[in-house]
Amino acid sequence: MIIDCHTHLNNYHDEQVYGLQEALQNLTVSLRRNRIDQALVLTSYKINPGRPSTADVVDATKDIGELHVVAGVSVDKTSPDDIEELRGFLTNRSICGLKIYQGYQPFFPTDSVMLPVVGLAEEFDVPLMIHTGDTYSPQGKLKYSHPLNIDELAVDHPDLKIIICHMGNPWIRDTMEVVYKNKNVYTDISGLVLGNFSDRFEGFMHKQIQEMIIYGVEPDKVLYGTDWPLATMESYVEFMEELRIPPRDKQKIMYLNSARLFKLDIGELSGKRHLGLW
Repeated sequence: MIIDCHTHLNNYHDEQVYGLQEALQNLTVSLRRNRIDQALVLTSYKINPGRPSTADVVDATKDIGELHVVAGVSVDKTSPDDIEELRGFLTNRSICGLKIYQGYQPFFPTDSVMLPVVGLAEEFDVPLMIHTGDTYSPQGKLKYSHPLNIDELAVDHPDLKIIICHMGNPWIRDTMEVVYKNKNVYTDISGLVLGNFSDRFEGFMHKQIQEMIIYGVEPDKVLYGTDWPLATMESYVEFMEELRIPPRDKQKIMYLNSARLFKLDIGELSGKRHLGLW
């Protein structure tokens, strides 16, 4: 079984604007082609023709059982009405987590503008995913996306489940320390490449993940994700197949940890995979 905890329906190519339904079709085809059982779709912190709103993504995916929505939040433009809309989505389980985009937005995780979002994640016991590391856009400001910034948030909010996205790449060792130190902090391995892994970089990243687990970051705290469509699912599946860690640890990374954190029902799908029906 595989759960991809980090995908998008955003259009990242200005010269090729396509609609939500086409993006959704591309995602579902890629999931089935690569035998991915479930995926989380992360919405953006901004809304434009290439980046659909959380409400639109919720509506478009409501009848697709293998897809779950994580709401991206623009923390500097979140009104009381926006918070109430998110509260409604969380109440009826239309979304299973929240995402903030440090670096793309010039705020630290502990800034006061974050408090409404942090409060919702704590109230509903859902993970708060935080962009860290390099930014796809050169307009991003890296001082806000350093993973060490998350340590203070984790200490001040011990019941908040935090996921450091992208392993904080290139600050992977700093991410290792923040995850190791704080029992409420996790990391995903998404977005380590654009497109496909090269052989040389794949070997480098294998070493980073293996060292992270040796260092003391339990495999229970690492989640599989791709950042599709920025990275290809094919390349990521191959990357994980060649990663030399014990099978049980790989199971945790590939789906068990995401299922537990996001409270996903995997019983039926697990049976289908076991019987070769999925």
